[in-house]
Amino acid sequence: MIVSLDNISLSFDDKSFILHQITSRVYEHSRIGLIGANGAGKSTLLNIINGDIEADDGTLARSNGKSIGILRQDGGLSGQNSIMSEMLGVFEHLNQMERDIRGLEAAIAETSPDSAHYIELERRYAELQACFEAREGYHTEVKIATVLNGMGFRGVNTETPVGILSGGERTRLAICKLLLQTPDLLILDEPTNHLDFKTLLWLEDYLAGYKRALIIVSHDRYFLDRLCSTVWELQNNELSVFSGNYSAYVRQKDERDQLVRREYEAQQREIAEMKDFVARNIVRASTSNRAKSRQKALERLEENLQKPKPAPKPPLIRFKKSRDPVRDVLTVKDLCVSVGQNERKKQLLSGLNLEVKRGEKLAIIGANGVGKTSLLRSLTGELKCAGMIEWGRNCDISYFDQSEGGFDGDKTALEALWNVYPREYEHTIRTALGRVGLTGENAQKPVCILSGGERARLKFARLMLSHGNVLILDEPTNHLDLGSKEAVDKALNEFDGTLLVVSHDRYLLNKFPDKILEMHPDGMKIYHGRYDRYIAQKQSEAPDAPTPGAKAEKKPGQTGSCYRTKKQRSEEAAQRSKLAGLESKIESLECEISRLEQEIGSPELAADYLLLQEKYEALESKRIELDECLDRWSRLVADD
Repeated sequence: MIVSLDNISLSFDDKSFILHQITSRVYEHSRIGLIGANGAGKSTLLNIINGDIEADDGTLARSNGKSIGILRQDGGLSGQNSIMSEMLGVFEHLNQMERDIRGLEAAIAETSPDSAHYIELERRYAELQACFEAREGYHTEVKIATVLNGMGFRGVNTETPVGILSGGERTRLAICKLLLQTPDLLILDEPTNHLDFKTLLWLEDYLAGYKRALIIVSHDRYFLDRLCSTVWELQNNELSVFSGNYSAYVRQKDERDQLVRREYEAQQREIAEMKDFVARNIVRASTSNRAKSRQKALERLEENLQKPKPAPKPPLIRFKKSRDPVRDVLTVKDLCVSVGQNERKKQLLSGLNLEVKRGEKLAIIGANGVGKTSLLRSLTGELKCAGMIEWGRNCDISYFDQSEGGFDGDKTALEALWNVYPREYEHTIRTALGRVGLTGENAQKPVCILSGGERARLKFARLMLSHGNVLILDEPTNHLDLGSKEAVDKALNEFDGTLLVVSHDRYLLNKFPDKILEMHPDGMKIYHGRYDRYIAQKQSEAPDAPTPGAKAEKKPGQTGSCYRTKKQRSEEAAQRSKLAGLESKIESLECEISRLEQEIGSPELAADYLLLQEKYEALESKRIELDECLDRWSRLVADD
């Protein structure tokens, strides 16, 4: 175990709790996703775990000798250092060890082999050399190059001063430094910000193979799904633990909330029945004692009764179209899009062709700067372009712009939305705002002081009132919390009109599209299906991907003959037997892990803390055993 939290509490001005009685554990192979609304206390909890903040109450225990690495806003980087010197600083202990080895080599060269000092020097040299090799001292430059290239610094001069890097580049460099440090507990707070698809996929693969503990704070649900086996949720200053990844958390959370509501409603019915019995029997001599006894039981029950704390209400988003368009919604031929003028003119798209049919749901992806937003602005007529763009009859187009514009910043949210739809009744405008959570004081705030999430929800209110049958959305889930993102997922999935959506949200891309359009500087390629299928198709297109029916490449030293000696056949049989045994054990372990996860997630176990702790420890033990089996299996397959 790396960290133990027991009844950790922290309050603000000794009045209101920031964190209240937080209890949980971080084990050697824990992979935890920490989620919660903005301001819920996630960063505070991480700082307590790291030792930067001291809790008011409770016990925090950290294992001796276990290192914790946390991604900070400035990354702990020095603006005066170069990229390479920052990376080499991680391995200063190995650099010093190498300097000591070089010093010993010089001393040995100057010492007589017959002297006792020579023997002592050789002994120290051998020990230091073995330690240096065991810590992969000769591979530091390879490790640095691998991490820098993976995090998007390929081709960047490593002598570049850190001080001239952009904020996003500094964040990525801080992640590089943390990955090279390989702490026993790696804490990453929103690591996916500023990452493109390629870098994000590399980081996911790297962290998937990370053999130590992880705590990740992220709004990227796909990222949490792939990397986390436990979810910590901070809500109402309290911590709830869910077994499984983010998708499992969503299911378990809904089931747990329904169970709590049913239990509370059943308790309310029992209280009502008891009150009715007392009211009817308290004055009757024959039943007075029973009524008084029931009244005491009722008082005890009401003292211990805890009403379920209300969860933050997610927005209720639903798109309805006023009419159906023709079958051929959109036809684009030889589209060319440019930005800038004269010598600053830059062509983003050239010769693009596209057809969209009624009811199709298309997601548009591509690298930053490839022209995705410019394409949408061209389709809506905001940006002049060359080529043909033809919309079908009865197409009512509604556009969700990711920019801050679209509303008068000096007007309140209510006034700004009413200005867009001046013929609507005030009740209709307020209802639309209420559905997206802009009620009361929030509806009277000037648009200019609304948060990014509130402005996004205001744009969704406008979109719902438009009743468009063609929705064009540019990064609709930016700035939204997890509950709002879930609401958008559901709304887009249920909408029976036509969708064109630009998004980096891979969880969303796995929910709604029929097709994914990947944009390149020289055009666009269409992939049928959702994000997981798109990734599978991309992998099959990779140059080193095996093609069906292709002959396997011979291994070095392998002859064309299929003859094998008795010894070779025996070794192969033994290899197959080991593989079969391991596969059987892996399957058994996976079943046991699944069973334990279901038991931990069951509401019946939630009240028994000791039994729940035993199940968690057993689960971690099985996961470690599974990792070891998978490592042995992969080595056997590689040697086969």
